[in-house]
Amino acid sequence: MYKKYIFALVLGVSLIPYQPATKAQQPLVADSKPERKDRLTEPFDRKWLESKAMELATKEYQVKQIPADNPLSQMSYDDYKKIQLERGATIWSKENRNFRVNPLHPGFLFKIPVKLNLVVNGVARRVFYTSKIFNYDSEQQDLKNTEAQGYSGFSVTHPINTQDKWDEFLVFQGGSYFRAVGQTNWYGLSARGLAINTAKPSGEEFPVFTEFWLERPNKNNDKLIIHALMESESLTGAFTFTVKPQQNTEILVNSTLYPRRDIESFGVAPLTSMFLFNGMNRSRFDDFRPAVHDSDGLLMIKANNEKIWRPLANPKRLQVSAFEDDAIKGFGLMQRSRNFNDFKDMEAHYHKRPSAWITPMNDWGAGHVELVEIPTKAEIHDNIVAFWQPNQLLKAGQPREFSYKISWGNDAPVKNIQGKIVATAAGKSLGSETVREFVIEYAGQAIPSDLSINAISSSGQIVGVTSQIIPETNHLRVVAKFEPGAEDVSELRVSLSKEDKQWGETWLYRWTK
Repeated sequence: MYKKYIFALVLGVSLIPYQPATKAQQPLVADSKPERKDRLTEPFDRKWLESKAMELATKEYQVKQIPADNPLSQMSYDDYKKIQLERGATIWSKENRNFRVNPLHPGFLFKIPVKLNLVVNGVARRVFYTSKIFNYDSEQQDLKNTEAQGYSGFSVTHPINTQDKWDEFLVFQGGSYFRAVGQTNWYGLSARGLAINTAKPSGEEFPVFTEFWLERPNKNNDKLIIHALMESESLTGAFTFTVKPQQNTEILVNSTLYPRRDIESFGVAPLTSMFLFNGMNRSRFDDFRPAVHDSDGLLMIKANNEKIWRPLANPKRLQVSAFEDDAIKGFGLMQRSRNFNDFKDMEAHYHKRPSAWITPMNDWGAGHVELVEIPTKAEIHDNIVAFWQPNQLLKAGQPREFSYKISWGNDAPVKNIQGKIVATAAGKSLGSETVREFVIEYAGQAIPSDLSINAISSSGQIVGVTSQIIPETNHLRVVAKFEPGAEDVSELRVSLSKEDKQWGETWLYRWTK
């Protein structure tokens, strides 16, 4: 899974080719030395970072990149994974603090050097890059002797599961990507600072975090504060991440964006994940496992408190869905399959992958949750993207602030979900060559016996619905029978109600022939 993790972080939607250096990306000289003209220390606070981002937004985009002929760029995956940080080089490892930071080696797919700084009492000190803090094998001397102007990112450890073991729970590496886990989780889906032009014909633009400032936490502090500078051709950004590892690890994100130009297509709080197959499309894959995915559905809570569950798909063609709302209360990519037998995978541990839930903390205005599903035939590709697209566009020279919280864990931190959809499957209806059956399972402590089922389709026809309690699980099973006729695509919707009041989550799905 480390291999998938590397590729996913750098490429995001990895079916979109990695873009080579533009004219604005100035390669490093292969034998260059770190820029020691930089001051070792300088005053730092959030206002200073905002001023720096604002100033850079008035200038041409210039990000240095390791050139193709540098041995750092020519590393294979196997070469990269052999490089290990010396234990004594871990930041704060010899101090009585709740967090430890590991700088990550540049090179391989990570070709934009990232600067790291430590902040103590409002003063930032640069952590200059050196290969001396890494261990290389005997065949990697050319790598050991290279120079770079930064690391590729960093990871953070904390005794999140037990008090006597420091587990990695957070990593920033590649573009503006970062990922975290809650207790007992394995790494799965990723978050990003911002998405620009995702799934657009013009090609996606990938902003990058080029510099970080990590505030040294006080002793016994349960939160870590990280600041980041984001840069791209279209904008710059000042980000602050307040991180609290726990059962559901929480990251409060405060961002200020400074557009260089008008930006119509952009995504706030983007999440990137992988969905290959499950009971909805398993027949397309010759695999001993019953399912393979990091996430199995998109959950949304609208302004009117309607809870919507949209199972993910691995379509044969790229598809984009938009779910409009005046003031979204939250959304996220969920992994609801939590049993080993859901996957039967002893290496990937998909049943332990985290869900990620986004809660807006300021007014985002009207807009829509956008879901992008990209065809893929392999689980190493992240092919799912979800984000919030505001109706109000980004205007050149006009800063915009977005604040939100990301919760990483087994489930969304949403209480009292009655009628939670825990599984969806589909197949040909018995006795018919054209009718499809969609089987939806709902969980709840007290499932009403007199629920009304409302099933509709945008095209084709719903030809029947049934429901019953499953004795072995006490789940409610609803079966919607769909006759597509000559149609190639249809939006399906199933909702339940009791005495004209909605009960449970609303199920949505886009069927394609």
